[in-house]
Amino acid sequence: MADGNALNPLVVFTPSGKRGRFPTGTPVLQAARDLGVDLDSVCGGRGICSRCQITPSYGDFSKHGVTAREGALSEWNAVEERYREKRGLKQGRRLGCQAKIEGDIVIDVPAESQVHKQVVRKDADDRVIELDPSTKLFYVEVREPDMHDPSSDMERLKEALAEQWNLPDLLGDLRIMQRLQPALREGKWRVTVAIHFGRIRARGRIVSVWPGLYEGTIYGAAFDIGSTTVACHLSDLRSGATVASSGLMNPQIRFGEDLMSRVSYSMMNPDGAAQMTEAVREAINALLGQVAAQAMISTEDIMECTFVGNPIMHHLLLGIDPVELGGAPFALAAGEGMVFWASEIGVTTTHPDARVYTLPCIAGHVGADAAAVILSEEPYKAEEMTLIVDVGTNAEIVLGNRHKLMACSSPTGPAFEGAQISCGQRAAPGAIERVRIDPDTREPRFRVIGCELWSDDPGFAAATADIGITGIAGSGIIEAIAEMRLADVIDIDGVVRGSLMETTDRVFAEGRTFSYLIHDGNQKIVVTQNDVRAIQLAKAALYAGCQLLMDEMGIESVDRITLAGAFGAHISPMHAMALGMIPDCDVENVRSAGNAAGTGARIALLNAGKRTEIERVVRDVEKIETALAPKFQDHFIGAMAIPHKTAPYPRLRKIARLPDTPPAPPPGTTGEGGRKRRRSRS
Repeated sequence: MADGNALNPLVVFTPSGKRGRFPTGTPVLQAARDLGVDLDSVCGGRGICSRCQITPSYGDFSKHGVTAREGALSEWNAVEERYREKRGLKQGRRLGCQAKIEGDIVIDVPAESQVHKQVVRKDADDRVIELDPSTKLFYVEVREPDMHDPSSDMERLKEALAEQWNLPDLLGDLRIMQRLQPALREGKWRVTVAIHFGRIRARGRIVSVWPGLYEGTIYGAAFDIGSTTVACHLSDLRSGATVASSGLMNPQIRFGEDLMSRVSYSMMNPDGAAQMTEAVREAINALLGQVAAQAMISTEDIMECTFVGNPIMHHLLLGIDPVELGGAPFALAAGEGMVFWASEIGVTTTHPDARVYTLPCIAGHVGADAAAVILSEEPYKAEEMTLIVDVGTNAEIVLGNRHKLMACSSPTGPAFEGAQISCGQRAAPGAIERVRIDPDTREPRFRVIGCELWSDDPGFAAATADIGITGIAGSGIIEAIAEMRLADVIDIDGVVRGSLMETTDRVFAEGRTFSYLIHDGNQKIVVTQNDVRAIQLAKAALYAGCQLLMDEMGIESVDRITLAGAFGAHISPMHAMALGMIPDCDVENVRSAGNAAGTGARIALLNAGKRTEIERVVRDVEKIETALAPKFQDHFIGAMAIPHKTAPYPRLRKIARLPDTPPAPPPGTTGEGGRKRRRSRS
């Protein structure tokens, strides 16, 4: 077990965030098992199966309180060398069963080494998108060469494109010239060319050529680079259909779970920004390979990519040190939409001449992902006052309608996604995602990812025998704490009520605080007082950002609320309000937009005109900097209560009864003098 002796080396595992101190010489695999870290192994630690591969990280990790130096793990041994020679081992990887702890260290467990693979919930929706991509195919018939007209093949190809498609002044580079002559002769002077149109639509660039009539298609990939996950959607540029999607955890997590910790890592390590840039580019190339394999196409058929992400992810992707975004005035190096070669940013698992478009950032803390959400949801075309909340490690918030748009970001941290929670985990089969608590008995029931049955169903145990019950995902912890409030397990200040120990064994003491037991099995799933506090801090930051925009807009309520983001898609609107994540609203007007940032990236991929549209819209968005707003802290303090210290939430009270608080006063009354009494939910 982990030794509490402070002299022992400190080990921090990412992405789980689990940590402990272990005696020098403890194998990494043993430390992982003692801490409940999801690290696979089936060979009994003999270095045969290779499933326990880990990546040690070195540098100053201020967020984790660790300075990891070379030599923090034992030296490379003969078992690892034998495995590397026979089967190969990625650069920087070690075998967890062979590497022993010698000093403070941060250890990343890559996705392929995890037993319970994460479910990256950033699927593409079935949005109908008007198709007008930047890269298109054109079939032409080219004049044969003539002794009396000594023009080049490229000249005659351009002439044919101008005459047959009204496409004058096209550009072509050396790679096209090298492929053109064989293609023309094989196709008997008929070829199909792919042309990319940049910002000047009248002038395009020939990027590929095929002999004859090319009956295949070309593809584009839309990326949503989040702080926690990276998602990729592969689309057919001729039909607009999404043919494959994939996602993985952002490998930058090992450098810090939230954005500021990554900026801090860059500040404290000379090559920190370069390390994070390399990590995310490797992930992008891996995802391109995955979606190409899913669609059974060559990666050379991928002609274009679009990217969205928050400003720090945006800068790191482009190889720009984000240090200036770590402090006022939070200056962007570049914020406009940009077009360039994929190879310029190390994206090589594509066609050699593939192009990249990055959507514009709005401000130093409001990025291209927020612009993509705006493009997807189009609040600038609506009359209703709409609040859009992209829930994640760094929440982007947009408020407005066709008359005015405002935006800000709010540093919620990773708690909503299961990090910093005692039994928290990323979304994976076996993770609790839904919770209900009986307000009278305080008995819970729950549902896990990978099984549609509730835990009180007779067939639940058999249905979950293979996947197990492994932890609690972000949507599960939100519902659990909201249900604990509705069932009076916690009070308005978020304190777990220890007095309930007299009536239920679900509440039990842990030191000087109390916890709530959701599941008692091979692995106990509990919600601790510290878990409640972590969620309170995250939800208070989110609510404060929403309220700040409402203040600036001069409104007291909104007509609609849209929960965006992969995580937001799985949040119950009623529980989000009961927790106090979002302002009060009619629950039927609170909806999920799914992965709206990813949808915006796909819209920009499939419709070049929408790029111009969103670039125009974001220029008029009013940016509010939460870090500099005096009211933000006041709103934050009030929002620490569940659902809120002073906000009455009258619409929420129509569908749920909050304990120890008076009912909403009838219309035309003040509500004063009402007697407080405890109620159960209707």
